[in-house]
This record gives sequence, structure tokens and C-alpha cells, in this order.
Amino acid sequence: MAVPNLNRKLVLEAPERLADGAGGFALSWVALGELWAEVTPGTGVERAGEFVTLASVPFKIVVRAAPEGSPRRPLPEQRLRDGTRIFRILAVAEADAAGHYLTCFTREEVVA
Repeated sequence: MAVPNLNRKLVLEAPERLADGAGGFALSWVALGELWAEVTPGTGVERAGEFVTLASVPFKIVVRAAPEGSPRRPLPEQRLRDGTRIFRILAVAEADAAGHYLTCFTREEVVA
């Protein structure tokens, strides 16, 4: 594996459920920190709904590895933010045999 070009600073965010006072909850996102990353797009698809069109593009995002249990290690169900762009993390795997980098398999969805 070639050394990735970590040239984009992304914010790692985790979901947090807040009680809404009526027995339910509201979902909020909490920033865990910033990670430098290499972002590579895949092939997008577009699905038409009844009222909106949803464009969905998979991305591979490579970041420096962090030990299991570290708050700097991305997990599925978390997300990476680049300004207003949101990349939902679907899975995380080691990118190289030495374990120096992680690949986050993500999906960016845009409502058009």
C-alpha cells in the first residue's frame, strides 16, 4: 500500500441521545476531535422518492490508526464532517498490514 495523502481535516462526530422530556429522545452529534484524512469517492447512485431525490455516493476515507477503544478511532454509526458535508461511517478496517492506517467505508447522502 502506498502512503496515503492525508490532506483533508475532518471532524469525527458521535451520536448522542438527549431526553426530549416526553419519554423520547432527540439525536444530537458531539465532536470527538479532528482527523487528517485522504478522501476517495466511489460511484454514485440516485434514487427518486415521492417528494425528494436522494443522491448517494460511497467514499473510502483513510485516517491514521488509533488503538481499539481510543476516542480517536472511528466506529460504525459515527460520522465524519467536512464543513457542511457529512460522511456516515458504515465500516472500519485496517488499511495496511502494519496497522498504521484505517479505511473508513462511508456514504455521503445529498437530498436534491
